[in-house]
Amino acid sequence: MGLTLSLSFLVHSDHRALAADAPAELAIEVTKIALGKEVVITQGKKEWFMRVEVTPENSVVVRQEKEGARYLLDESEVHDRAMTPAEVDAAIADFVNSITTRQKVK
Repeated sequence: MGLTLSLSFLVHSDHRALAADAPAELAIEVTKIALGKEVVITQGKKEWFMRVEVTPENSVVVRQEKEGARYLLDESEVHDRAMTPAEVDAAIADFVNSITTRQKVK
């Protein structure tokens, strides 16, 4: 089960400049995996990825940011308990919001 969203944050009054200046739209795809979820956000050559894996014993959160083939961020964290579905949803939503907000500011 996947959900794909496409967001565009650029507004220009001169439409001729739009094609040359506009960054690619953000493409957001959220996928449920077992008890967790993952999200992939892409914009041109940039890619952001977050995966929350949940087992009865623990939870693992992986975050990555790439530009082309180069990793700008590659981190993971382990929690010593299973995250609830609400916590997984909140973690994914917070990640998506942080990326979309950062891209609006640029």
